[in-house]
Amino acid sequence: MKRVKIAVIGASGYTGLELLRLLLTHPHAELVCVTSRQNAGRSIGEVFPRFNGADSADLKFMDPSGEEIAATGAEVAFLALPHGVAAGYASSLLDLGLKIIDLSADFRLEDPAVYKEFYGDDHPAPELLQEAVYGLPEVHREATKDARLIAAPGCYPTSISLPLIPLLREKLIDPNSIVTCSMSGVSGAGRKADLSLIFCECNESVRAYGVPKHRHLSEIEQELSKAAEEKVVISFTPHLVPVHNGICSTTSAKLTGSPEQVNAALEKAYADEHFVRLLGKGGCADTKNVTGTNFIDIGWNYDERTGRVLLLSAEDNLGKGAGGQAVQNFNILCGFSETDGLQNF
Repeated sequence: MKRVKIAVIGASGYTGLELLRLLLTHPHAELVCVTSRQNAGRSIGEVFPRFNGADSADLKFMDPSGEEIAATGAEVAFLALPHGVAAGYASSLLDLGLKIIDLSADFRLEDPAVYKEFYGDDHPAPELLQEAVYGLPEVHREATKDARLIAAPGCYPTSISLPLIPLLREKLIDPNSIVTCSMSGVSGAGRKADLSLIFCECNESVRAYGVPKHRHLSEIEQELSKAAEEKVVISFTPHLVPVHNGICSTTSAKLTGSPEQVNAALEKAYADEHFVRLLGKGGCADTKNVTGTNFIDIGWNYDERTGRVLLLSAEDNLGKGAGGQAVQNFNILCGFSETDGLQNF
């Protein structure tokens, strides 16, 4: 059985933890390198006791250079790093012959001016933007197969874009009428010390944040504009809810086609997609059914009073919204079955 040597760069955050959980039991992955500045010299099992007993539990975290990562024999590197930091590792590791799956925002956008607008700094490696493949498998699968650099989508963009793209492609909704509200678990903010994210600040409370211009709008509008073949600008309000993980998104738009065409468009796009579960008209997606998995559930309905279609989706922000989707891209890149290492419920 072929096994690919894997490095996880930035393996101690919530996304890195999910990557480790999936890769430690992946039938075609051999973990040879994990990095973490704060945990350098400690083993995976010491930092995360839940992984004791896994084959690579004794592997020690490193704080290495690109050359040291390459020296481990790693063939594919997952970058679970903050934006701005990931690009430097990507550039050096690509030069050393590794393939990259980046979970930061550094390579999701095609236009460096948009990156600067939403992230506040000049892009650190603009020469790589046109090469990077936006890793939404259900949309860009063929390009992923031959990629050197895959940009795994953000969690909100996955939950919003997948329901909308088929309707925009079929010209069934008014692109100027899209409004989305999403709710995310606290792990979406990352594993960091922040007063606003501690238990007593989040528990028994729901609040909007990132208003009116959340960073993920940049990649959402990029992908929706491609589907619509015209510039799309949407209204998006994210909310923080007191759960660990999970995203629930509700999107509405003015329907220009018929309700029957909505269902047909979703079926055409996703009927054969293993990780997209269509709930049909009247189906309301529930985060409890997707947490811990790589599934996204999509339901829809039609509001006759307003003439708007309602798109209802749920996913795990650490799964289909991050680590799970990254592993799905790894499977495509290496020619494995897309469900390898992800067939859990």
